[in-house]
Amino acid sequence: MHSPVLINKDILSTKNLNKQELLAILKAASCMEKLVTEKGVCPMLTDTLIAFLFLEPSTRTRLSFEAAAERLGAKTISVADAGSSSILKGESLSDMVKVVAGYADCIVLRQSAMGLAETVAGQIAIPLINAGDGHGQHPTQALLDLYTISKELGKLESLKIALVGDLKYGRTVHSLCYALLPFQPEFVFCAPKDLYMPSAITNDLKSKGVCITEVESLEQALQADVLYMTRIQKERFPDQKQYELLKGSFVLKKELVLQQNKDVLILHPLPRVDEIDTHVDELPRAAYFRQAHNGMYVRMALLAMVLGKDIPGL
Repeated sequence: MHSPVLINKDILSTKNLNKQELLAILKAASCMEKLVTEKGVCPMLTDTLIAFLFLEPSTRTRLSFEAAAERLGAKTISVADAGSSSILKGESLSDMVKVVAGYADCIVLRQSAMGLAETVAGQIAIPLINAGDGHGQHPTQALLDLYTISKELGKLESLKIALVGDLKYGRTVHSLCYALLPFQPEFVFCAPKDLYMPSAITNDLKSKGVCITEVESLEQALQADVLYMTRIQKERFPDQKQYELLKGSFVLKKELVLQQNKDVLILHPLPRVDEIDTHVDELPRAAYFRQAHNGMYVRMALLAMVLGKDIPGL
């Protein structure tokens, strides 16, 4: 069956998804994973055309969305970067999206201005999925994070989640905080002083009863159920000298994990730079590559659900 609550729904922010919708997406993703494992393809979108507008660099998000569409049998059109589009000529994103909405049944958009995805979504009649808007939101990443945590730990409720690294500019952690909110999380924020979680988010979470602890060391962060590492994002810094001062602030090593908490689930939205030593990959609880693979199943689920398709097993 399909999930009527998501038909034609824009996926813009995890703030806009309730617990029922989150659980429905995770269930649909599990069905998609089973279908891909058993059959390889699930041709339920053969009558559909999806437009991918990726105006910021992307590897995992773009390719997993494209793989999701291919597995579902959809046809696709795409803009791979801003430099190959009429943005270079001065066209507004609003105009571009309005034009493309006349060609496609769904748009997946990645661009650099926080909040702009929501603005342009209100100007078109087809569903729009936000694949990242600057340092604002990245809802599909947060959904695959939830799916990974659920698969790896067998639950989502009442977990202690440590978020480490760039919490100021990190749209993945901003989205994850709100995706986890319905599941009574406890958060540990571990970041350099200049990269603390924005106070607007911290205060909002606290107003909703969430317990938040701010720490300054990986040793403290490792005392959680989930350790969510992030890179210091060079491209977000207005001052590159500040980036040079902050890069390498936290580096996770295998020995430290074994000393502090060998059972901690280690996640990372990728790409990594220097914040996780490659020897950590050997640990059974290092799940970041499995996490990336889960993105395809979650994005398959989202595409099918917003387009109102029946999902076998749901």
